[in-house]
This record gives sequence, C-alpha cells and structure tokens, in this order.
Amino acid sequence: MKIVSVVGTRPQLIKAAALQPALRARHDEVFVDTGQHWDESMAGAFFSELGLAKPDHALGAGGGSHAGQTAAMLIGLEPILHAERPDAVLVYGDTNSTLAGALAAAKLGIPVAHVEAGLRSFDRRMPEELNRVVADHLATWSFAPTPTAVANLRAEGIERGVVLVGDLMKDLAARVSAEVRDPSVLEAISARLGVALAPGGYLFATIHRQENREPAAMAAWAGILAAAAAADRPVILALHPGTRAAMDRAGVSRGPHVAVVEPLEYRTSLALQLHAAAVVTDSGGVQREAAWLGAPCLVLRSSTEWPELTGTGGQSVLVGLDQERAMAELERLAPRASTMTAARRRAATLSLVSSGAAEAIVNALARLPD
Repeated sequence: MKIVSVVGTRPQLIKAAALQPALRARHDEVFVDTGQHWDESMAGAFFSELGLAKPDHALGAGGGSHAGQTAAMLIGLEPILHAERPDAVLVYGDTNSTLAGALAAAKLGIPVAHVEAGLRSFDRRMPEELNRVVADHLATWSFAPTPTAVANLRAEGIERGVVLVGDLMKDLAARVSAEVRDPSVLEAISARLGVALAPGGYLFATIHRQENREPAAMAAWAGILAAAAAADRPVILALHPGTRAAMDRAGVSRGPHVAVVEPLEYRTSLALQLHAAAVVTDSGGVQREAAWLGAPCLVLRSSTEWPELTGTGGQSVLVGLDQERAMAELERLAPRASTMTAARRRAATLSLVSSGAAEAIVNALARLPD
C-alpha cells in the first residue's frame, strides 16, 4: 500500500520513529510534517536523534490559533493527497495535525488509519479530546493502545476496523531504555544544564497544555513546583516555548530552586524521568513513560485519557492544581529519605518489553477491515 503519514509534534515523532522501520519494510510511505512544533528545540532535533526519514513534504504550519493552524494544514495537505494518491492516510494521537490529516483524507474519500484511537478523558473542554473524537469517527482503521480504548470506541458505536495493537511509545522506550539505565548518564546532562543531578536528588517536570497556560493555572502549578523544590532537591522544568512566553507575559515566578530548561531530546527526557525522585507533568506521553520506568508521577490534571495509570494506590496520581494534595502525594510516593535508594533500584531493575504495536499496525494495514 501507499500510505501518507502525517506528523507535526514531538510525541508524534516518537510514535513515528517506533513505526516507520516496520511500515517501510512492508509499505510505501510518504512522510508529511505539518510543522505544528515548528522550531528546532521542539521538534527539529528529534528527526536526527530518532533516525526518522526526512519528510517528503513539510507544511510549515506552526503557530497561530487552533482554527488558523488547522486551516493552514488542510490547505497544505489537500494538494499533496491529490498528487500522491495514497491508499490510506495515517494519523497519530490527538493534535491539530491529527484532525487536519483525518479531515483532509476523509473529504477526498481516502481511508484513514488512526494510531492511539479510543482514548478519552471525557473532558470536551480539551482541544485534544475534540480532535481524537473526530478522528476516531472518520477512521477506517482504529488502532487502540489499550482494552479501555477499545471499550470506549465500542460505547460510541465504533467496532469495524478496531484493532488492539499496544503502544508505539512503549515500543520505542523499550528499544532505547538500556541506553539510559546507568546513573552515569546524569553527569553529561548535569554539565549541559548547569544543575547538579544525582539519582533521586531532583524532580523532573513538563507543563504544556492549553488549560495550564491561563494566568490562574500558571500561578497554581508554579506554586506547586516552588513548594516541591529545594536547594538539595531542585525541579528541572522542561518548558514548552509557548508556556514560557505565557508565564513571562503574566509575570509568574518560577521559584528559586526551579531550573527552567528548553524542551529536551528523547533520551535525555527518559533518563531524567528514570533517575528522578518523581515526575510532575500534564503530558499524556510523559505520564506513560514515567509509568513504564516505574517513576512516581504527579499529574497536574483533573482527568486523563490514560485511566489505567492512575488507579488507587499506584505510582501515578491525578492532583490537578491542588498544592496541598500534590505535596501530600509527593511525600507518599517519594519520601525524601528513600528517593535515592528507590531511584537506583528502579534503574538497576528496569526491563521494558515492546508491546509489538508496530508489527500489529503494519499487518492490519495490509487489507481493508471487513
């Protein structure tokens, strides 16, 4: 088959890196980058680090409002699809790139394959929720990562073309995890970031979602990070450029022991999660990576599309923007007296196994669903 794959953000590049070798071994892929994460710090370095092929088409549609960005992608994708005449268009996840790819294909009568189908936070205020619902209802193939995702699709009347495949992001994490297990990886990262890092001696944080860029929300989560940080246990905050700009406009303080750094390479991010005392995030991808690595994780959201990760008594917990709850859960999950020992044990015993998602997806694409 000839397949046009549409990506645009860092998480989508991670998934594409896991799928692309198997996809190209069986099918003819045309690779399109919408440019949703358009600068070098957000996405550029990922192509070389993850061994991704150079895009066949680059739309440069980053920035702007949701409507403007999606419109630019639709306008850019339509002539590509007319020219390439693919048998299917493959989209990943829940971004504006996902929505644009699915819409452009469906309007031209081209079958859509949706990777990470069926995820639901059940919060329609989230742009990501709207994108994934629309993509799922347009898809010919719905590649679900979990049984819960399959059940969500069934509840919406979607059964044809649904395949439980596993998680591509876990496949890539399993592929490279051996490279970040040794605590010595922190030495080079420390030198580069200018922050002394030791196993269990810091927290790793990422914040990027739209709802967490409102002034009140930024003040709340910045307060959580400031309260969690200390001179002997700093917070390393890998900050999306848009979030950084919003904080600067609102005059939100980051706290004296919160080290703000640019978005990080894939392996660096995995290493910092694995060896941290705990992870603090609003990212769906980082939630999963932390869970696979066994790192305690505070999720700065009130709902998640990955409910399997936040069950009672687990290592990952939804805390919203409640500082008191966040501090209580941090003490429960990562008591200061034991974080160094826990981090070293976690790294020494890490053993990730691929979910087999890439092969399952490639095999399913070989024919249209019955």
